[in-house]
Amino acid sequence: MIDSIFSERFTAFLLKSIELLGAIFVVAIWLLIIVTITLYVKDRVQKESTILRNYPLIGRFRFLFEKMGEFFRQYFFAMDREELPFNRAQRSWVYRAAKNLDSTIAFGSTKDLHQPGAIIFVNCPFPKLDNENASLGPMMIGPYCDKPYSTSSVFNISGMSYGAISRPAVTALSHGAKKAGCWFNTGEGGLSPHHLKGGCDLVFQIGTAKYGVRDKSGHLSNEKLIEVAAHPQIKMFELKLSQGAKPGKGGILPGIKVTPEIAKIRGIPEGEDSISPNRHVEVDSPAELLDLIGRIRQVTGKPVGFKTVVSSWGWLHELCELINQRGEESAPDFITVDGGDGGSGAAPMSLIDNVGLPLNESLPAVENVLITHNLRKRIRIIASGKRINPTEVAWAFCSGADFVTSARGFMFALGCIQALQCNKNTCPTGITTHDKDLQRGLDPRNKSNRVANYQKNMVKEIATIAHSCGVAGPRRLTRQHARIVMANGLSIPLDELHPYPETNDVT
Repeated sequence: MIDSIFSERFTAFLLKSIELLGAIFVVAIWLLIIVTITLYVKDRVQKESTILRNYPLIGRFRFLFEKMGEFFRQYFFAMDREELPFNRAQRSWVYRAAKNLDSTIAFGSTKDLHQPGAIIFVNCPFPKLDNENASLGPMMIGPYCDKPYSTSSVFNISGMSYGAISRPAVTALSHGAKKAGCWFNTGEGGLSPHHLKGGCDLVFQIGTAKYGVRDKSGHLSNEKLIEVAAHPQIKMFELKLSQGAKPGKGGILPGIKVTPEIAKIRGIPEGEDSISPNRHVEVDSPAELLDLIGRIRQVTGKPVGFKTVVSSWGWLHELCELINQRGEESAPDFITVDGGDGGSGAAPMSLIDNVGLPLNESLPAVENVLITHNLRKRIRIIASGKRINPTEVAWAFCSGADFVTSARGFMFALGCIQALQCNKNTCPTGITTHDKDLQRGLDPRNKSNRVANYQKNMVKEIATIAHSCGVAGPRRLTRQHARIVMANGLSIPLDELHPYPETNDVT
């Protein structure tokens, strides 16, 4: 009796459920038909897109596939060493280094060593032992300053502004730099509390808009300089003339990323695009550049240098001649050479693709200029621009660098997946977005460890290359220690491709 009642009710329930599902299905079909007709008519009558007007509805798949193509290429179709700006092999090394995983590989290299431009290091028959000193002690920057800076760190964090990257990203980099014992460049967006949290050494970058050290009219303020220099963590000041991705164009921060805090730090209106001038208004010649460097150094008492993309040498020769006339104390304490293949969160394609020499041509040329004018020992050289793996970093030391900095390498250490969303506030890893929901996935404690691991493993690997070449550390590498593969598949020594000046003052 009970089973019969239950069976009848269950059957009735099933019938009603099927009837309801049928009604929902019918409604869904009608909605789909309505939406389809609406989109068809809309595509047919609009005049903006030829594809949609000629192929209504179906043409929409073209835009979908175009958008999805970049993701499919990254994960399914591109070979390990094909993708740009960084291929899968390059990124994978950074990920393993950041996680402190085994970096060895089996069965042989997948790198084409016959590809023109490939770097081959010259191994020594009697390499240095692994326990021999790799750092060779600290190097001083700014001998004529009241507060010169000495550091043993050869690999450091390049300029990334708070605004271009998020609060948890800056916090993680600050703590990670402290753990690794390297410096962290603030970028041109000014000094934030998040830069100071980790207690690391900081390089304060002064961009063309003077964010953080500007007065109400936008000019450089001595009072603000003194205020920033009072922080003991600020070790140096870098005057940014240009950067690799956009020489001749100032910094670009979309208004959607100008939060109230960032607006306050930069001294600009909230929610409006932050566009820096394309050069410092005070600097229109080498003489004015030296004047501004001297002013900042006198006010702050700390080392001052400049960052620039180099595509010609005439102005550098003029600069060096002026330094020798005024006395070497007037020289910049360092020059950061950025390659035209450097990166940025937002830059015009016309500049990012076509303007500025890559570092592999400009870096040796800058060193040669300094050697020619007997200023190589006075002015330190910092190399920047697409240096994320040991090969590129070791090459930079061969080509004249005293220090190497990287931005995108440390972004990969934070978890960047090269989604190419830096300028849209939609970064899926929380690194370049101020969306709180997207930032949740970036834990500064965990990522700071990865930042430190990446830096330490990089130093370890470039020391391994140096030892293989028979020298005790990266700064002992010279152009004789590297060869470059040419178009015919054969290699030539780097010092033949970029010969030293006759003085040969390379120490």
